[in-house]
Amino acid sequence: MTQKHQWSMVIDLTRCVGCQSCTVSCKFENHAPKGFFRTWVADHEIGRYPETKREFLPQLCNQCDNPVCVSACPVKATYKRPDGIVVIDKDKCIGCGACVKACPYGARYLDPVKNKADKCDLCLSRIEQGLKPACVETCVGSARIFGDLADPESEVSRLSKQPGVKVLNPAAGTRPQVHYLGLDHDVTQTPVH
Repeated sequence: MTQKHQWSMVIDLTRCVGCQSCTVSCKFENHAPKGFFRTWVADHEIGRYPETKREFLPQLCNQCDNPVCVSACPVKATYKRPDGIVVIDKDKCIGCGACVKACPYGARYLDPVKNKADKCDLCLSRIEQGLKPACVETCVGSARIFGDLADPESEVSRLSKQPGVKVLNPAAGTRPQVHYLGLDHDVTQTPVH
């Protein structure tokens, strides 16, 4: 019997240097329109002066286990694949923006050229070729780790079970499949990119 995949990502914030190579490679790979991004790196100042530090927070679609964008779509253009990737059927999408408004992570946008919703799909076309997502491939600090949660021996499976691993905005109840190591504070609202 063939094992079913459950694609996921772990982001180790202690390795992120804020270089934006992930943002650039994603934009190039997926042809996002000017001013819009499928992934981005937010820059937060943590603490109070004079005890402050900068934290870089890579963000993308969280490929939620309970994606609210799916139920928000009136034409069922957004759906979750059996491998956990949340995708948009561009032939069905009517560009109403309901999924964009529903996403508690600000990870979706309406493409002003195509008038369709868009977001990260973990570079599905690359995965189908046995490649890693572009952002993972180009991460200079190896902060983004991609893999199969269904494989208990995979690095992403092992890392996602480590003590202290967090997800963004857990109160939203979406059960994100993008996990963070080194997130030392709660992020309940993500900045608009």
